[in-house]
Amino acid sequence: MIPFLDIKKLNAPYEKSLKAKFLDFLDNGNYILGDAVESFESQFARFCGTSYCVGTGNGFDALRLIFEAYKINGKLKNGDSVLLAANSYIATVLAVLNAGLKPVFIDIEDATFNIDLYQLQKSETSIKAIVITHLYGLLGPVDEVSAYAKEHNLLFIEDASQAHGAALKSKKSGSFGDAAAFSFYPTKNLGALGDGGAVITSDSNLAAIVKSLRNYGRRTAHTNDYAGFNSRLDSLQALFLNEKLKNLTNENQIRQDIAKRFLSQIKNPLVKLPYWDDAANHVFYLFVILVEDRASFLTHLNSNAIGYSIHYPVPPYQQQALNSYAHLSFPVTEQIANTCVSIPLNPALSESEIVRIIRVLNQYHV
Repeated sequence: MIPFLDIKKLNAPYEKSLKAKFLDFLDNGNYILGDAVESFESQFARFCGTSYCVGTGNGFDALRLIFEAYKINGKLKNGDSVLLAANSYIATVLAVLNAGLKPVFIDIEDATFNIDLYQLQKSETSIKAIVITHLYGLLGPVDEVSAYAKEHNLLFIEDASQAHGAALKSKKSGSFGDAAAFSFYPTKNLGALGDGGAVITSDSNLAAIVKSLRNYGRRTAHTNDYAGFNSRLDSLQALFLNEKLKNLTNENQIRQDIAKRFLSQIKNPLVKLPYWDDAANHVFYLFVILVEDRASFLTHLNSNAIGYSIHYPVPPYQQQALNSYAHLSFPVTEQIANTCVSIPLNPALSESEIVRIIRVLNQYHV
């Protein structure tokens, strides 16, 4: 059996170094924030090419705290609307809603699965921000969105939770907009051994507010400027992340190398392969294909012991949790939701597993 993702195998090369970090953590006795978090924040900001990084409890909180900080500095207010892709994972939408804002869904482009700028209408006065999700590891149309945001005086926020290290013209994900949210969920290209997230920005005021908000809105140990939250990046996870960050670029290259093989060697007309222009803009958090008869294809994978996942079969606006949006319909989003399959692609795959995945996909027929 080739699992969709074997996290234990993925982390095996780090076992010795992570155990050493854990022993250092025990000896240090500083378990909340402190030097470990500050060190990772500094290193990750440098990696992304931004001035500031603020570690948070998870990626959802990172996005939520960006919105909350913009409300404090007056750039957003309760009830403002936020443009975002209709196929964003529900966490993106929930962060908007939990911050007292209103999502405005836009359909996606069928090659890249990213927001379709041609679907954007003239910005209404209630729309104050646009969130672009770098879905599956592929940068969205950052230059175009940046221009659109400037034209309509919108905040440009990146949900970069699936695109650690994706780059365009030497700039990395997280550095294109006004602020960005990252997740370090264990399956991510830069994954912790638990939950974790971060806000990335070059806005000193925003970073300061987020840093306070994540820790109950504190200004000092006994004074609170804001009605904040408890969402601090765990010190132990920061140590782990700093260790794994050293090899992120190399692991992204391995993902890209495997993707090149899949794209060049899978030659089945029943399998639509993902778009990629062979640039650094895709780090393949996921390798997502489209198949018209998904049920028969999954049966084929199961019979050949190939793991898979589906990202994502139910668009957020069709979820029961968001039933007030159930009247909406986005044809491209729904077509992809009904045909997408994620096949194994990660640095832990062996040569024989890569060859077998290619062979099995080429053997599929109906």
